[in-house]
Amino acid sequence: MAKIILGSQSPRRCEILSFFSIPFRQVSSDFDEALIAFDTDPGTHSCDIARAKAKILSEQYPDKIILTADTVVYFQGRSLEKPKDLVHARNMLRELSGQWHEVHTGVCVATGDHFFSDSECTRVLFTELTDNEIDTYIQKFHTLDKAGGYAIQQAGSLIVKRIEGCYYNVMGLPLQTVRRLLKQASRIDLWDYFKSV
Repeated sequence: MAKIILGSQSPRRCEILSFFSIPFRQVSSDFDEALIAFDTDPGTHSCDIARAKAKILSEQYPDKIILTADTVVYFQGRSLEKPKDLVHARNMLRELSGQWHEVHTGVCVATGDHFFSDSECTRVLFTELTDNEIDTYIQKFHTLDKAGGYAIQQAGSLIVKRIEGCYYNVMGLPLQTVRRLLKQASRIDLWDYFKSV
């Protein structure tokens, strides 16, 4: 039986939580993120959305531990959402080419009426990308379901020159933050669910 409800449709978050043997079930929260306007603070914004997702699911699954997250790609004072189309994705990647940006992921763990949340920030430097490389990238990767229009994992890492901070935060689920919040909310320690590799 699932101990945790992972409130996310993201296959990346599912993959990261699957590193551990803790039983969980992946469920969409169906929260409309557009209901929370971006307020120029990406850490607070990502936490607010993660908490809103958790609130909906905690009402549906009151006896479960709810884990939710939201990721914001922050560049030059604004949030880069999921691209609307391939042209939008191309423009985002062209903007980020050769530039530093920040990835903020807000995490919330809920047990009953108790909510524990925090955010983590990772700085990411893109390589200088040619138009041909950008076109290849958006043809080979599903960019439309990713904040900022990119993924750091697998061959997608070709676009990243350097990171400062947690790699898994850029994928959408910072493990140290998740571990700390799970311990605060439920005394579950991911070390107790460490899988052999």
